[in-house]
Amino acid sequence: MPELPEVEVVRRGLETHVVGRRILDVDVTGARTARRQPGGPAEIVARLRDQVVTGAGRRGKYLWLTLDGDHTAGADCLLVHLGMSGQMLVTATDAPRVRHLHARARLDDGRELRFVDQRTFGGWTVVPLAEAADGTGVLLPAPAAHVAADPFEPGFGELATARAIRRRDTEIKRLLLDQTVVSGIGNIYADEALWRAGVHGRRRAGSLTLSTVRGLLGHAREVMSDALDAGGTSFDALYVNVNGASGYFDRSLDVYGQAGRPCARCGTPVVREEFMNRGSHFCPGCQRPPRRAVARRPRSVR
Repeated sequence: MPELPEVEVVRRGLETHVVGRRILDVDVTGARTARRQPGGPAEIVARLRDQVVTGAGRRGKYLWLTLDGDHTAGADCLLVHLGMSGQMLVTATDAPRVRHLHARARLDDGRELRFVDQRTFGGWTVVPLAEAADGTGVLLPAPAAHVAADPFEPGFGELATARAIRRRDTEIKRLLLDQTVVSGIGNIYADEALWRAGVHGRRRAGSLTLSTVRGLLGHAREVMSDALDAGGTSFDALYVNVNGASGYFDRSLDVYGQAGRPCARCGTPVVREEFMNRGSHFCPGCQRPPRRAVARRPRSVR
């Protein structure tokens, strides 16, 4: 799944190439692309046609385009679900159609915005803006109102978030992945941040000091910033920017996907174990497992 850096790469591309453009017409051909819209493809077309794109927003992994209106609660926005393979591409209107093209919006500058989705877990939905549930007054797409702030937001409260994390009696990695606690951090960057902090993901949050948790949040922000500078992490051709180019941060990963290879810090072979139905990677030398986790005998293969 794309995480914060990959989504931010797309948002920046949309801000550069789509914001300020009027949508002349819309075509939604994929039924699954419109499955979250009560009125289906026809409603998306009707609510997007002749609208001006006035902004490109993101919180965590959520991405949206703001449209004509007063930008208050209730105004429309286009919420984009990238799913596992969704791509937002800006092309010439007469560019050849590609496989898995499920929606496109013709813009007033002779180009079009295309939504390509091979695995069809993503989609477009036109929804109202609503105030965030955290009481900050930030406007988000209504379906994302419950999502917590991410470490890149100017108003992100690192100290308050760290204190909230320490009050939870559960594993620290589980909380890093909880989008209602802190958003944008997925499996890849959680593993990388935990390695940088020297913390095992199965440590109980309450057993960590406040400074350790704050440091971990700082590492999460740093590793995602490094990934953003590299265009994100692309393991295949599915994760691309609006011009179709892949990121290359996968070349700089220290533990994620490195099972069996020596840790860059201490030389101990990196281990992979199952965690929340996904792979979790760590160095048993630098990130000492808690006693309860030692007995699990994690697998050392991918």
